Amino acid sequence: MSAKRQVYIGTDSGATTSKIGGVWEDGTIISTKLLQRATNSESGPAAVVRAWVEAISEYLNQTDLTWDQVQGVGLAMPGSFKRYGVMDHPPNLPPIFDGWDVHTDYSQALSQRAGRALPLVVGNDGNYGGVAEAQRIRGNSKSSVLMLAPGSGLGCAYIDSRGLPLDGDTLAGMEASHMPAPLHLLNIKPYPCGCGRTWGCIEVYTTISGLPYLLKEKLVKYPNHELAKSPLSAKEKALSLRGLAQKGDPLAVEIFDFQATAMGLHVANLTMALDATSVVIGGGLMDPESTTEEFRSRYLRVLRETMEPYLWPAQRGRINVVPAALGDLSQAIGASLVALYQSRA
Repeated sequence: MSAKRQVYIGTDSGATTSKIGGVWEDGTIISTKLLQRATNSESGPAAVVRAWVEAISEYLNQTDLTWDQVQGVGLAMPGSFKRYGVMDHPPNLPPIFDGWDVHTDYSQALSQRAGRALPLVVGNDGNYGGVAEAQRIRGNSKSSVLMLAPGSGLGCAYIDSRGLPLDGDTLAGMEASHMPAPLHLLNIKPYPCGCGRTWGCIEVYTTISGLPYLLKEKLVKYPNHELAKSPLSAKEKALSLRGLAQKGDPLAVEIFDFQATAMGLHVANLTMALDATSVVIGGGLMDPESTTEEFRSRYLRVLRETMEPYLWPAQRGRINVVPAALGDLSQAIGASLVALYQSRA
């Protein structure tokens, strides 16, 4: 019976590796075993597309499925886009990919391999990761979901009642990482962001990108701290903070409490505007393999306590804030879900 079921496949493309996942026609995940293969970006667009198609074939073989069962494919990629399916200047790919019409090239390759036209959807990887986490959180409800994933930068997604992400008119929807932070509430100066803005993007106060700034500020208070005398580079010192926080180091704990506070203010800001019922926090800070339960619980508690007073009265006490759970699987699964949802439109 399973051989006749329809499936939707998702490709999550990175500069180094690409991941494949899929869902059945009812939206349930086919396998939680992620297939990951080299992207081959150094060999150019044609090689990348070829690698994606070969990876799907391998995934289908591993799950006892066939191309005849595939009804649609989704592709998750980092922005930015010139227009739908056409890359602008991908931050993680060589210059040869600038202006790449990935939708046309991938569609043609998929159709050739499947022997028929296959619908393809293309979107931002962070948005598609939010789609997968939203499905997990919502169950059968139609509630909207906000996802924030602090890592090297801040991934943001808003998922509506249909399960689809907010893309915006120019495909820049939910670039909420570059909204200005409420500096007066955080009692801190505006730090420059990698995006070029100098108004104090919230990303700088909630992610790895801003840790060197925060550490420099805090070391004034802790002049005898081991990092004050360390020969490590500023980046290496910043990357050591999460490990120190797991051990209860006061300086490191204070920095991550600050980040959780900044994130709480940002969540309140977005929740007032978007009115989501659930908030998913992803990224490395919520990774069970790299952080302790105590660390994750403290971060979420500080976030909730900061957020709550700034919400509308009807929102207080009912916003569900939870850690992400799908990890590296989320973006490939989200891409396959968008392909499924679009087929129903």
